[in-house]
Amino acid sequence: MSMIRDLRAAVRPSRRRGDSYEYETTRAATTNSAIVDCGVYRDGRRVSGHVSPSEAIADVHENGGFTWIGLHEPNEREFAGIAKEFGLHPLAVEDAVHAHQRPKLERYDDTLFTVFKTIHYVEHAELTATSEVVETGEVMCFTGRDFIVTVRHGGQGSLRALRHRLQDDPELLAKGPSAVLHAIADQVVDGYIAVADAVQDDIDEVEIDVFSSGTNGKAQGRGGSASKGDAGRIYQLKREVLEFKRAVSPLLRPMQQLSERPMRLVDSDIQKYFRDVADHLARVNEQVIGFDDLLNSILQANLAQATVAQNEDMRKITSWAAIFAVPTMIAGIYGMNFKYMPELQWKYGYPAVLIVTVAICFGIHRGFKRNGWL
Repeated sequence: MSMIRDLRAAVRPSRRRGDSYEYETTRAATTNSAIVDCGVYRDGRRVSGHVSPSEAIADVHENGGFTWIGLHEPNEREFAGIAKEFGLHPLAVEDAVHAHQRPKLERYDDTLFTVFKTIHYVEHAELTATSEVVETGEVMCFTGRDFIVTVRHGGQGSLRALRHRLQDDPELLAKGPSAVLHAIADQVVDGYIAVADAVQDDIDEVEIDVFSSGTNGKAQGRGGSASKGDAGRIYQLKREVLEFKRAVSPLLRPMQQLSERPMRLVDSDIQKYFRDVADHLARVNEQVIGFDDLLNSILQANLAQATVAQNEDMRKITSWAAIFAVPTMIAGIYGMNFKYMPELQWKYGYPAVLIVTVAICFGIHRGFKRNGWL
């Protein structure tokens, strides 16, 4: 099997069930430590169970290999020891602890600091004006010559399954920490692709609803209520797409740097495959920009339909006002009680006036009906 196929097989989800690992990370759930897992890897294989960071560092310095330490939402006290052991820059440590960072790639001495925004699609039975469509988290990676420290924020983006899949491919994992960094980047971008497909379905649903209401007489007859509801859903979807865009667009330059610029901390064989991640990311970015433009068009169409519906209502109101103006005018004239008025003393004057009034109203109604006002 070629290396590219090995790489894809390692970073894509495995379909096997029932895999057991004796070093399964349960310590974090039973202690106050933010460390999810910490292991030492040598020649592509894990040579230790769950060890402490100090033990892992000592092992790596004495016997070679690298250590992968995974943390979940550490505080300053929990992260201080690891930061000191690896000599992590205080600015990067501050970003990793407090989170809410833009996707980026920064170099501090012999350490690469990478920030990824993870995106999770929130399933919903029906899209409403308050539906949450995407949920974001963060994965931050400190990559050095013989270590990689991953810091995760949020409930999504777990790296446990990824760690297991990489351990099933010793040849790939032997490439060092940069292989782990690539696998994380690939998993994050694959998540973007899946979310983009799901968001596309939501946009298609809104688009169908908006434009079908424009051609459906019953939907138009509801007036502005349906249009108002559609506008709320469109605005909510635009906000969620904007959140998606904030995760995708800033990551383009870091992926280009990892794929194009030679770096001592990134294996040359692994660097070639960052191009594949960058290509996928560029495609998702174009898709997200297209979502934003499409939603703008849908919103404009929805507002135009609302305006047309309001104009229809105003024309109907104006037409009926014109019809009722005739009997109002005639009744007003005959209600002035002048002595000399047409047909005032005539026996059939009253029914004649009523017949004339109805005839005029009927004629006006037919005229408006013929012109499409009623």
